[in-house]
Amino acid sequence: MNEKNITITMDGTCGSGKSTIAKRLAERLGVIFLDTGAMYRAITWKALRSPIELDDTDGLIRLARETEIRLNKGDEGTRVFVDGQEVTRVIRTPEITNAVKFLADIPAVREVLVEQQREIAAARSVVAEGRDTGTVVFPDADYKFYVDASIEVRTERRFKEFIDKGMETTREEVRADLEKRDHADKTRPVGALRLAEGGIVIDTGETDDVEVNLKNILGHIK
Repeated sequence: MNEKNITITMDGTCGSGKSTIAKRLAERLGVIFLDTGAMYRAITWKALRSPIELDDTDGLIRLARETEIRLNKGDEGTRVFVDGQEVTRVIRTPEITNAVKFLADIPAVREVLVEQQREIAAARSVVAEGRDTGTVVFPDADYKFYVDASIEVRTERRFKEFIDKGMETTREEVRADLEKRDHADKTRPVGALRLAEGGIVIDTGETDDVEVNLKNILGHIK
């Protein structure tokens, strides 16, 4: 991995385990985990603390162009910085989650962040995780993976996760939310979720053991 920069992309459905697998893969290979979603969260964090309204498309585009987002490899994963200020933890709040779509769906904002993502990958080896990393951001990536599992499997996993956290919900509600997110991800006007050309499908439906699924992925990487 040190002789040349390697780009590995990891796209997939919500609840399939792609984020966990991507993080673990980056750790195993000793490269940076390029969390594209974190970059959209970071720019959203800055927008919410600016006088710009979320329906001001031109203002949000200017904001994106004037913002420097950096990703550094830390002891506990990737650290995210906006204009030099670390925002790794604060960008994971419900406030950011509810607002990030306003920026992520603006084509010009995506162009700005895609350019930054490509600059990051040009300077070092990365495991990039997101929705369109293998199709739009890095169409010429060395390895492209698409992580998926059936809606039944993902529903059961997410339901158990919520119950373990003491959250009240039903399997029907969890499934409906996943189906809604699947539809939204696959029909977005920009950055829609789909299998990249030459992409390798990783079905995590048989097991949620990260090490087993990781071994499967590593078997494809030379």
